[in-house]
Amino acid sequence: MANAQILERLLEGGVVPILRLKEPGPAIDLVEALLSGGINTFEIALGTPNALELIREVRTTFAERVVLGAGTVLDPETARLAVTAGAQFIVAPSLNLDLIRFAKRYSIVVVPGALTPTEILTAWEAGADMVKVFPVRALGPSYIKDVLAPLPQVRLVPVGGVTVEDAADYIRAGAVAVGLGGELLSKQLIDERRYDELQERARRVVAAIREARVGGTSPVPAGVSAPPVTPL
Repeated sequence: MANAQILERLLEGGVVPILRLKEPGPAIDLVEALLSGGINTFEIALGTPNALELIREVRTTFAERVVLGAGTVLDPETARLAVTAGAQFIVAPSLNLDLIRFAKRYSIVVVPGALTPTEILTAWEAGADMVKVFPVRALGPSYIKDVLAPLPQVRLVPVGGVTVEDAADYIRAGAVAVGLGGELLSKQLIDERRYDELQERARRVVAAIREARVGGTSPVPAGVSAPPVTPL
């Protein structure tokens, strides 16, 4: 899948679950449940045991049904390992210009982390495809709106405290997508293999983001058509 197609899929979906698992066993069933709930873009945090093998397994199992990224990537060396394992995009918690340069050299979608307007603009001007605003928990949707007022060209992805309940608020504030970790992927639900409830959570957040986009309060990302509203 080409770089432009991967970015388009990320923008269309609008939500990226962040898989941070204490052990990789449930990953395939978890991805299947979320996929059934309407989510087809995923990030595997490299802190997960055997994360690189897990990336290979998910890519082999689901192929083009999903777009899969590696998260918590801190440097170009780790990015190279993740891409070799099958990661289609790279997400970092912080701003590393060498990482962005690596991604641009090899046509890999890259989403570096930043927080202040200076960091966000530096990441964007260096070639970031989207900028992960992290951690956003204490700042809320209004921070996204405030940053975009002078920087409307930047694609922002708030992460770190976004919940199923307020994900749509970030989209209405102008974010192109959101990243959700434990707020979507409850440790208890995963441990108890309650995949039907995780699937329902996925459906709720997908529906909320769709409604926020087509309701006229938030622009659909450039080059991406609004998805049709269909009964869940």
